[in-house]
Amino acid sequence: MTKSRYAPRETGGRRGHPSDSLTCVPIPSLAALPIRRLTLRDLNACADLSEDRGWPREEYKWGLLLAAGKGYGIDDPGGGLVTACVVTEYGPYSEPDLGAIGMVLVAERHARQGIGRRFMRHILSSMGTTPLTLHATPNGRPLYEELGFKVTGQAEMLRGHFSPDGLTPAVSTRAATAEDLAAIIRLDEEVLGTDRTHLITRLPAFADQFRVAEESGRLTGYAAAWPNMDTHVVGPLIARDTETAQALLTSLAAGTDRPLRTDIDVRHEELRAWARERGLAPVALNAVMTYGIPELPGDWSRRFAPLTVAAL
Repeated sequence: MTKSRYAPRETGGRRGHPSDSLTCVPIPSLAALPIRRLTLRDLNACADLSEDRGWPREEYKWGLLLAAGKGYGIDDPGGGLVTACVVTEYGPYSEPDLGAIGMVLVAERHARQGIGRRFMRHILSSMGTTPLTLHATPNGRPLYEELGFKVTGQAEMLRGHFSPDGLTPAVSTRAATAEDLAAIIRLDEEVLGTDRTHLITRLPAFADQFRVAEESGRLTGYAAAWPNMDTHVVGPLIARDTETAQALLTSLAAGTDRPLRTDIDVRHEELRAWARERGLAPVALNAVMTYGIPELPGDWSRRFAPLTVAAL
């Protein structure tokens, strides 16, 4: 049954006149509020929701995710959003082979009322048999485990001003060009195990820096740095080996005065230790979770950092 509250509304006549009456305006319970698709017109509402939960507003990142993925949300009758998330699909357009769930948020005033569970069950149902992945905070992990997600890895968020200390990278890098894009897409699909063309082709315009490493005319890695509030996020970071990843990260750091932020797969212990020695401090440790597959596809040894933990 739908719970209702009632608000008075004048329907005619002078104030206090016998012709005045009260019209009952039902306000539906959270369980009855419909879930709808979000669009770029909802960008400010999504940023407001981030701010409500103490997250950075991240309008720039929200814009990319809403353009490249599918946003879902519930409107609050009182204004704004009750909850929101974005699902980014990869692989064939008609039959995606992987979906990444990110930016799952519930407004503080509606937290701990079951809305997140109902919302996530709707997302799982809408994705059918498509395997899914997400990065979970310690607070969100119990709900995802309840829904059937399994922990398959971890990513460490690092943040700080990078100090090269006279470092001379062993691998040379250069700015990516339009002619590199096809090779970058091929390398990305080989490493990720799925097609991310709709994201990678947005990187030249989205990122402030986009760089590649190559050897004998063949690309061995690529990376981007894009603006997010007061930082530059390093991601994706795809590289043949740790030396190549270090060279790409160093070259990106040289092109900005902002602090860097990145999320490194914990299995890349050497890169994490190297980055910490150069000023990037651990901020958070999040679980990489999957649903419908035992682990992420592709070659993790060359996948150092995602474009964003909200996508892949």
